[in-house]
Amino acid sequence: MNRPRTNRAYVAALFDLPFNDLLFQAATVHRQHFDPNAVQLSQLLSIKTGACPEDCSYCPQSARYKTGLERERLMAVESVLEKARAAKEGGATRYCMGAAWRSPRDKDVDQLVEMVKGVRALGMETCVTAGMLSETQAQRLSEAGLDYYNHNLDTAPEHYGKIITTRTYADRLDTLRAVRQAGMKVCCGGIVGLGEERKHRVGLLVELANLPTPPESVPINMLVKVPGTPLSDTPALDPIEFVRTIAVARILMPTSHVRLSAGRQQMTDELQSLCFFAGANSIFCGEKLLTTDNPGNRDAMLFAKLGLHAEPHACPAKPTEAVEAPLAELAVDEGACCDPSSGCGPSPSTSPARSAVDGLLAETVGGFIDIARRQAVRRTRRLRGAGQRD
Repeated sequence: MNRPRTNRAYVAALFDLPFNDLLFQAATVHRQHFDPNAVQLSQLLSIKTGACPEDCSYCPQSARYKTGLERERLMAVESVLEKARAAKEGGATRYCMGAAWRSPRDKDVDQLVEMVKGVRALGMETCVTAGMLSETQAQRLSEAGLDYYNHNLDTAPEHYGKIITTRTYADRLDTLRAVRQAGMKVCCGGIVGLGEERKHRVGLLVELANLPTPPESVPINMLVKVPGTPLSDTPALDPIEFVRTIAVARILMPTSHVRLSAGRQQMTDELQSLCFFAGANSIFCGEKLLTTDNPGNRDAMLFAKLGLHAEPHACPAKPTEAVEAPLAELAVDEGACCDPSSGCGPSPSTSPARSAVDGLLAETVGGFIDIARRQAVRRTRRLRGAGQRD
């Protein structure tokens, strides 16, 4: 599908919007494509821990850093399925399996195939993150029924070399291409708080939005500073800037699930609430991610306070043709913000109050898009006048 490519000037202008205006626009786009009170629940399990040869500066699983993490071999298939059953009982609809490899060996893929088949047999969606894949390995996982493959871009291309040197940006894009060609969905996002500047957050989101097909799942991670890693003393990212990143991701990728991912353990309820309002509609549930802590039971209390509910199962948003089109062109069928068969909450048409609110939002959000476009034009002109190119 040919889609118009977004550019950095436009995305920078979105980041520069007054905070309330940005959140208003993001929340409106979110409502046009999803039930705004439904959150997709995934659970993540480290099926092979530590001893990774890569030098990702944020990662406690790298063999290069002394973080006190104990190495663990690849788990047995039945052990993984036992934990998947517990995750399903806890409300998770997608089970994500992570292995700390640069790339799996073919015999490792044999076991991954069995894990995927077993989890799918439980009626859950499946996701795997296991490093770089060859085309043949991607095809095998697809044939096993793998729904999603996670492979993050981490940061903007020009900042990437300061974070990782053992794997290139092109390597990551090659794996994403192999995953797509094999027919799987893509889970791809990044990490903020790595010591980057706003222009790098802009660059990351532009790269994600300009992939041939935007990722169906976009995890936005806040750096978890683990002692022993090179980034352990990195200054914390301002929480409002994190919310801005979530909001811009929602606007640029309106039909993707935007996951509020790592770092939630350190976030206040108020910060998470702003993220949900800005368009985040997916989280990892449970008390552990791969190796770091997660809020666990605290999520149920927050959901109750906010009136949020779990998305029962996969709720694919309706496809959109453009990321910079006026809202009227982005809108899906007004009678259903999700696939009606998904059961993921009421559609706008079933609630007069919500219909009235959505109508008001639709009338005004176009103005905010126009503001962002005008700011993008002014920014581009200034750069050209200074002899620079964005």
